[in-house]
Amino acid sequence: MHVNELSRSGGATLPSEAPILRLQSVGKRFPGVVALRDVSFDIARGCGHVLLGENGAGKSTLINMLGGVLQPDDGSIWFDGAPYRPTSPLEAFKAGIRVVHQELHQLSNLSVAENLLFEQLPSRWGLVNFREMNRRAAELLSEVGLDIAPTTEVSRLGVAQMQLVEIAKALCHESKLLVLDEPTATLTSREVDRLFEILRRLKAKGVTTLYISHRLEEIFEVGEQVTVLRDGQHVTTRPLAGLGIPKVVELMVGRTITDQGVFRADVSIAGEALGVTGLKLTSHSPEISFLVGKGEIVGIAGLVGSGRTEVVRALFGADPKAAGTIRIEGKEVEIASPKDAVSHGLCLATEDRKGQGLLLDMSCAENMTITDLAQVSRGGLLRRNSEFEASTRLVKELRVKTSSIHQAVRTLSGGNQQKVVIAKWLFRGPKALIFDEPTRGIDVGAKAEIYELLGNLAADGKGILVVSSDLPELMAICHRILVFSNGRIAGEVPRAEFDEHRILSLAYQEYGRDQGN
Repeated sequence: MHVNELSRSGGATLPSEAPILRLQSVGKRFPGVVALRDVSFDIARGCGHVLLGENGAGKSTLINMLGGVLQPDDGSIWFDGAPYRPTSPLEAFKAGIRVVHQELHQLSNLSVAENLLFEQLPSRWGLVNFREMNRRAAELLSEVGLDIAPTTEVSRLGVAQMQLVEIAKALCHESKLLVLDEPTATLTSREVDRLFEILRRLKAKGVTTLYISHRLEEIFEVGEQVTVLRDGQHVTTRPLAGLGIPKVVELMVGRTITDQGVFRADVSIAGEALGVTGLKLTSHSPEISFLVGKGEIVGIAGLVGSGRTEVVRALFGADPKAAGTIRIEGKEVEIASPKDAVSHGLCLATEDRKGQGLLLDMSCAENMTITDLAQVSRGGLLRRNSEFEASTRLVKELRVKTSSIHQAVRTLSGGNQQKVVIAKWLFRGPKALIFDEPTRGIDVGAKAEIYELLGNLAADGKGILVVSSDLPELMAICHRILVFSNGRIAGEVPRAEFDEHRILSLAYQEYGRDQGN
């Protein structure tokens, strides 16, 4: 698409300098699916460019083409003035394109330092210079504000920490175009602000950025131009100046979404669904105690490293705890493993739904019913008719968009994958549910549907505990918010007193004490 064509599609005339990236009539097909169709747009050199679209719009396919993971079936791509068709991520890297993917790809059994510098390990006399490697890694970690030792094994990190490691890795090498796919999905405001500061420094050095995010309030901080895709097709490329979030949403989804808040004020809270008393993650960690009522949605807010995910993993039995009691519907239970938790009616929708929440190569039906095979079995044999009936009902109830209950979960959008996670626990019949980053990497339309589902679960008498780094999300759906700081509960804020400044102040509170402030 040329400049005059961009103008007709709603874009502005690009600078006279040749764009650093140009897509011309690009198309990509998969079996039974057209992922991209006749997509054309330019990215100006040195520009902060934003790419938006719902899940399934074609963003990931386009990013994978730029990163050398996929090749287009139609059209052409030009990068830095030359034809561009990388056949591997290494070729893309050598050409000057660096991609920070939404789905993290790290070597979990190696250290953070080894992951950061894997492509260019410092050596001395033919051997890896570990001292130099750790020194360089420490500098990169400091730049993104991640306070961990470079020697830490990646398998010990949470998703948010791994995301910061991935960002640090991208900064390790100079690039002409830096692509960031949902880089802040699990980050809190402090880490987000630091990332924006880094992007401003890179822009001053002439680095072009392509930024993808479902947190629409962020795009105005990092971009000058925006491209919107919908159903695999180009909708518009235009300046961000003058656009508001409602108009951006309308361009993305093709309709107006007037209200994402789904707080159910009509739900009555009666009795205890989940109770925690004196929980200690280690013998030296502070005690944590709280309650979640039946019909109540309680949020957990806090900075990366504040202990949010560690606490819910300990509650679910995924990680050991040093002390404390857990009650389900007022009855004390012993939870030493996820199997124990599920048997007592406590279910966890993990923050890493692809790595820990789903069997990606299995069907929707198999994922939805795997939590209680006894319901769809007889005499130790699976009854396919029962599986079909149960999964069909869940697909209808949760409005899962799938061509068939036999469709592999891997091929679903992020929002529909999350619905499958919820469906498998509803099939089990939970008494209390924990959601860790329930809308991570999910578009604005699907978010509204997830919020509605959480509200309906609460209305059905379930106790809901929600961990999220998206503070406006918690304020939209929760009755109360527990604020974690440095491994302890720094405060509890009831809905009538929700205030973003107050919650953030509590989140920073314990860190300030540790530093003598």
